[in-house]
Amino acid sequence: MKIVYDNKAYDVKEGIALRDALSDVVPKNAIAARYNNEISSLNGPIDKDGKIEFLDRTTKDGRDIYIRGLLYLTCMAVERLYPHSKFKVDYQLSNAMFCDFDDMEVTDEVAINIKTEMDKIIRSNIPIIKKIMTPEEAEKFYKDEDSVRGKLQLNVGKEKVSLYYCEEYFNYFYGTMPISTGFAEIYDISKYHGGILVRYPSTTEPNYLPKLVDSLKLASALNEYDEIYKILGVNTVYKLNKKIREGKEKELILFSEALHEKKIAEIAEKIKERGNVRMVLIAGPSSSGKTTFAGKLGMGLRVHGIKPVTISVDNYFVERENNPKDEKGEYDFERIEALDLDLLNNQLVKLLNGEEVSLPTFDFKTGHKQYLGNKLKLEKDQVIVMEGIHCLNDRLTSLIPPENKFKIYISDLTVLNIDYYNRISTTDTRLIRRIVRDNNFRNYTALHTLNMWYSVNRGEQKYIFPYQEEADIMFNSSIIYEISVLKKYAVPLLQEIPNTEPVYSEARRLLAMFQYFDDMDDSLIPNNSLIREFIGGSIFEG
Repeated sequence: MKIVYDNKAYDVKEGIALRDALSDVVPKNAIAARYNNEISSLNGPIDKDGKIEFLDRTTKDGRDIYIRGLLYLTCMAVERLYPHSKFKVDYQLSNAMFCDFDDMEVTDEVAINIKTEMDKIIRSNIPIIKKIMTPEEAEKFYKDEDSVRGKLQLNVGKEKVSLYYCEEYFNYFYGTMPISTGFAEIYDISKYHGGILVRYPSTTEPNYLPKLVDSLKLASALNEYDEIYKILGVNTVYKLNKKIREGKEKELILFSEALHEKKIAEIAEKIKERGNVRMVLIAGPSSSGKTTFAGKLGMGLRVHGIKPVTISVDNYFVERENNPKDEKGEYDFERIEALDLDLLNNQLVKLLNGEEVSLPTFDFKTGHKQYLGNKLKLEKDQVIVMEGIHCLNDRLTSLIPPENKFKIYISDLTVLNIDYYNRISTTDTRLIRRIVRDNNFRNYTALHTLNMWYSVNRGEQKYIFPYQEEADIMFNSSIIYEISVLKKYAVPLLQEIPNTEPVYSEARRLLAMFQYFDDMDDSLIPNNSLIREFIGGSIFEG
């Protein structure tokens, strides 16, 4: 076979493992590869001509595999130490995954024991071997084996059932895995609020562990929904599918809507109770549902006699010639310096002092502000509502006293897991929302959305996530059934992406995830539901 790596062609024997075919050039830190735009294990066979790119933990896909491998080792260590415990992977915090036990208290000693056992496993550099069974073989395996690990594959009718073995230990992890336990060079295990944190490096600083950021508000918001979904009995995809198959879609919809309405009513109540709030500032990453949230919050404020007045941050960009540029010399519209902070703050101060101001309108074609006679004077029962990526950063509203501001962080903080060991990324759920919305309302293909997603995430990492703990309150916009609804919209769009595109592997990964979800009819979803912002039919559109 002819294989191209680093612009050089190699003749290799068909069927040979990828790492052996290019053994002389495989980078030391390679954890997997991209083979013809599909993610492949280093043990994957060469079965066609093509191009190969090696992945390490500085790449998104490589880091995902690194994290997945760490979680596998954590579960393996827990199995050796506490074989009868119910251990689960819960959710991601800052460069760490939070895990806990359903039936066991985590002490400092427990965390140290797990770390010590993992160190032993890593030093042994044991092979991690993928074994594939037919459904018939798997049926017999699970009948003989007292375990549910990976059993969901049978329940969704997969043609092949996979398990990863490391000596006597086995488990199923969704996606490509490292080929041996020695990959885990940098990590840590620490006790954290009733569970443990599995910590790992970031892609930008791959060679050391970043300082632990205690994301108390984020963890609290995630844990709240985790507990609610456990009580409801839909904390895994298997249980969600069971509800759908039992015809309980209406129950799921009504519950999700009631949960959102309750939380938004609580936020409106807190704003009222504060008494001196004159500005409500909303920030959150892409596809968090900010439009619907702002609309519903506005209704909640009006119930309390507070009238919201929206000011668009987008009208306060600096003149184009003054806009900062990035390292490539292109205009960087995401930096806070791209906004005319002096003008914004001066006008906000005047408004809060009861003065009338002439609001600008930014013309994105000319790159200049215009004044078209749009005047505003704030009444005593009115509050300013602003939404934007910098709204949690006090530099945006530096002249406004903190007691006059109420800051809200909103995001789709998914807590639904495929099973006890395989979590669903909050970034993935937002990406799926974005793909569907971009196609429905902007006529963009999934290819376009995937190609720009890295840039979107980079902006979020710089300008939103570092300030999330500054929020007065967090709103979790996740909907327990949303992937089951979004599936029928997203799958055809992802299937259109050809294997010649670099994002093909990402499309295939998402398509593979969708196979675990049963479809859900969306006709029962009300027109004020947050999910309508993405699938259409929202009362808040326009």
